[in-house]
Amino acid sequence: MIESTHGIIVRTRPLTETSLIVHWLTPELGRIATVAKGARRPKSPFAGKLDLFYAADFSFSRSRHSELHNLREVKLLETHGAIREDILKLQQAGYLAAFLELATETATPLPEIFELTRGFLRHLCGQSPQPQNIFALELKLLRELGLVPDFAETRLTPGAKKIVQALLESDWTAGARLKLSGPQVDELRQFLHGFLIFHLDKLPRGRAAALAGPV
Repeated sequence: MIESTHGIIVRTRPLTETSLIVHWLTPELGRIATVAKGARRPKSPFAGKLDLFYAADFSFSRSRHSELHNLREVKLLETHGAIREDILKLQQAGYLAAFLELATETATPLPEIFELTRGFLRHLCGQSPQPQNIFALELKLLRELGLVPDFAETRLTPGAKKIVQALLESDWTAGARLKLSGPQVDELRQFLHGFLIFHLDKLPRGRAAALAGPV
């Protein structure tokens, strides 16, 4: 049976000399993996349509024997091209993908997390990659996962608690306008580092690189 949906590519890897495995984040199907047969050939119908953080409508044939489904057609909607023009933007987007892979189950509907992902990628395309991008991303994802900290019970300073509340309640653009001091960046970095390890058992890959931007 052929199914159709839309999604964002969060990982790709070669399967054979000519085929590619494409991992998607979708709202109603969650994270799914597809095989794009022949995608690495120059004249493939998939040429130019399958790259990290591309958004697309696509169809696939569901496998009866594995979680690796057969990709049929792709209609490219958005490339988020500005992310590939800045190494730190790419690192922050890559951290998002690693977080999703670590913290979510495959084939589980993730509509709110999909919208967060789409909003974050669009924000990265138009704004500078600051540390508060990552703090806001982590806090918003933790909230959707039901893991948001009880900040009244933490040892965060009053100023850091206000920043955390603002990052949770603000949209991406408003959060980016917040001015964090060097000590506040360090405080939030360390606090969320420990919180993530406690709840996820380990940090998502690439956190240090994603937080390497200007204060």
